[in-house]
Amino acid sequence: MSDPGALSVVFDLDGTLVDSEPNYFEASRRTLAEYGVAFTWTEHESYVGISTRETVADWRRRYGLRVSADGLLEALDRRYLALARARTRAYPEMRKFVELLAAEGVPMAVASGSSPEAIEAILAGTGLAEFLRTAVSADEVAVGKPAPDVFLEAARRLGARPADCVVLEDAAAGAAAAHAAGMRCIAIPYVAAQADAPEFATAALLLRGGQAEFTARSAYAWLRRTRP
Repeated sequence: MSDPGALSVVFDLDGTLVDSEPNYFEASRRTLAEYGVAFTWTEHESYVGISTRETVADWRRRYGLRVSADGLLEALDRRYLALARARTRAYPEMRKFVELLAAEGVPMAVASGSSPEAIEAILAGTGLAEFLRTAVSADEVAVGKPAPDVFLEAARRLGARPADCVVLEDAAAGAAAAHAAGMRCIAIPYVAAQADAPEFATAALLLRGGQAEFTARSAYAWLRRTRP
């Protein structure tokens, strides 16, 4: 276990570290089109921050699909991985922030609703794997976000107390998960219209402008200023 007060930082992946939501939307659109469902971006936004396993389970209920959840998940992951390997970019200021923290020796982890294979592919493809060697998928815990499980497991693997962890999140469900885990949260809403969601009100720092408002230097200065 780390010393009390020793800072650790836990990053959500999709929409926080990397701009992957367009890939998830396209993979979802193609997968659901096979079953006659015309999936829209507006519908996709309602799943931002929800694990892929829980997303496909909801699709089966919402659209009355007779395919198994495992079958849907396999098809979605296959399409997503192909897109992710070809065209995922890290947000430039997030990359700078990760590098700043790495230079200071701050322990870091990724906690994501994506599959372990997707997390590994994206971190490797963007070069972030060099700095983010600890990663937890919602597939590895009992319940995904908004439950705190994935963040608590990330803290456990880092050897950190939850109270010493700061989470970076773009989704309301993720902000709720961080709060439930007893962690401070820097919230960077991916969907601007969701900035007023009550879950974001629990964040220690809310950047209503999303990624356009986030800078590595200002986030780093906030961490130093608010460090217990």
